[in-house]
Amino acid sequence: MAVTTGVNSKVTAKHLNRDAYLYIRQSTVRQVFENTESTKRQYALQQRAVALGWPYEHVHVIDSDLGQSGASAADREGFQRLVSEVTMGRVGIVLGLEVSRLARNNTDWHRLLEICALSDTLILDEDGIYNPNDFNDRLLLGLKGTMSEAELHLLMARLRGGILNKARRGELATPLPIGFVYDNNERVQLDPDRQVRETIILFFKTFRRTGSAGAIVKEFNKQDILFPRRPRSGPKKGELIWGELEHSRALRTLHNPRYAGVFFYGRTRTRKGVDGRIFSEKLPQEEWHTLIPEAHEGYISWEVFQDNQRRLMESAQAHGKERRKSPPREGPALLQGTVLCGLCGTRMTVRYHMRSNQMYPVYVCQREGIEHGHRICQHIPGAGIDKAISDLILETLTPMTLEVALRVQEEFSARLEEADRLRFKQVERARYEADLARQRYMQVDPNNRLVADILEAEWNDKLRALQQAQEDYEHQRQKDRILVDEDERIRVMELATDFPRLWRDPKTLDRDRKRMVRLLIEDITLIKKEIITAHVRFKGGTNTTLTLPLPLPSWKKWKTPEEIIKKVDHLIDKQTDKQIADTLNKQGLRSGTGRPFHSHMIARIRKEYGLKSRYDRLREDGKLTLDEMSGRFGVNPQTIKIWRRHGLVCGYAYNDKKCCLFEPPGPNAPAKGQGKNLKERRLFPEVVSD
Repeated sequence: MAVTTGVNSKVTAKHLNRDAYLYIRQSTVRQVFENTESTKRQYALQQRAVALGWPYEHVHVIDSDLGQSGASAADREGFQRLVSEVTMGRVGIVLGLEVSRLARNNTDWHRLLEICALSDTLILDEDGIYNPNDFNDRLLLGLKGTMSEAELHLLMARLRGGILNKARRGELATPLPIGFVYDNNERVQLDPDRQVRETIILFFKTFRRTGSAGAIVKEFNKQDILFPRRPRSGPKKGELIWGELEHSRALRTLHNPRYAGVFFYGRTRTRKGVDGRIFSEKLPQEEWHTLIPEAHEGYISWEVFQDNQRRLMESAQAHGKERRKSPPREGPALLQGTVLCGLCGTRMTVRYHMRSNQMYPVYVCQREGIEHGHRICQHIPGAGIDKAISDLILETLTPMTLEVALRVQEEFSARLEEADRLRFKQVERARYEADLARQRYMQVDPNNRLVADILEAEWNDKLRALQQAQEDYEHQRQKDRILVDEDERIRVMELATDFPRLWRDPKTLDRDRKRMVRLLIEDITLIKKEIITAHVRFKGGTNTTLTLPLPLPSWKKWKTPEEIIKKVDHLIDKQTDKQIADTLNKQGLRSGTGRPFHSHMIARIRKEYGLKSRYDRLREDGKLTLDEMSGRFGVNPQTIKIWRRHGLVCGYAYNDKKCCLFEPPGPNAPAKGQGKNLKERRLFPEVVSD
């Protein structure tokens, strides 16, 4: 049954049996507090629903989206609740001041229209009532939604145009990184805090020396140097806070062109995903909207900033085809990150394999092979190449060691002095805060005990912080003094007088050797054919070519040397396997795998190289077995053993169990009854003959 009110006949009993939902929204929190008239007009629509026949208690107001933009429904909880209620068929009419209050996005608006049409739900705005199932009403609502979205586009275009125009002149006020502040005329200035400025200067100096963000963090933490920051939100917004340097903050600082005195805008591009979320992507420098060098004073030059970006790109561990050489790391590969493939021109990576609990490097050109499923370009064992380059560096550096040592000493001393100044400023800041807390406590009324107690506790906290800062400063200063006066000074003098010994010293870190290599060598190109050719390109432009033989396969390296085989063949004539092993070990000889000899190893050498055993050699020389000797003399074999022990017959041991072959009997052979007398009287001492 239709309810005719004389105003509109679209409202039926079916609609009145459901609830009415009033949706209220303002785009920003500022509009909520300032545009109060618009908010009142939206709430007044509740009376409009009552006038159409809905009971007051059945008119639900959804105002949880106040301060939310209508550009998307993703973050609007109230709009999502409204759509859910309409979908469930519980809504007879949806009220809104205008289409833009419900949605400024055609996708969200038409989705709501479709759901309202399916559930036979009416829509009301300030102009009238619409039935989404009616073609004319649906067409009008669609036009209103399109105009609402176009209006949003125009508003945003005007705002965006003003921002871009101001950015093009370099006058747009954007958030500044730590180390910069705006003056009264909105001009960018260096932070007036001297400690902040010196800390940032030291930050960039450390990067120029170490070459990676991680190394900066380690250096600052090692020296107990704090890094400043100013929160952009929260209860401490804008306050200067000191804390440990984090890797993410170090990277943001290194990548920020502001530190080079450059104004920039449009470094990132935002887009909306399918799920409504906003994604941001970084653009290459040539696609930035605005880039104005020397817009204000900076901490580094633009050229230094670009060089820093290049070094950061080289230090990256995963840049796909753009990957370049990485910073020196802990592995023993001396040429890590500096080797180029002479066949395809790409940079070679490093693999390691273990042998006898020791890591051995292999330089591999594998990127294209992995990318396209082909076999790898070339792989070259690195031990021999590293040794050749090491010898080349020792030969190159010998005339320059004194100069290098002096520069190292000067740089190290200057670095410690700068770090000491920054730590002292931290003590001065703690002392200033303690004095300030003391003044506040002294100025308070003694009778106001609540305030006095709080200020006294704050003063005590500042005094404890001052004491801790002083202790940390003195401890680190004493540590640096010991390090410079004893350890580092000795190392510097050793470097000046005996660089080759330090280079070969096992205590010298692999990372330090790699850094020294990179001070001299730009890159090394390797080609593996019948021989290995290494083209070495030095920093100054000088080129050197080295040729190396192909490394032997492992089985050839482990093969017993020919001279040892000859020596074993010679010793078999006189000694057993164990005696031969003892003789070789006493002479300092080792097997192909570098291990000392033992009897089983000698036996294996005899079998593998076809050497006659000692038994066969003695037999060929006419020596007799124990049974043959006992048969010749007609005595018990035990008697032959007694005769041998007393030197009456000559026996030759042919194994390590002391089994013997005997010299045939001559004219002075013992008589048959001598064995018993010798056994009883023990006339002769025991003699073991060879």
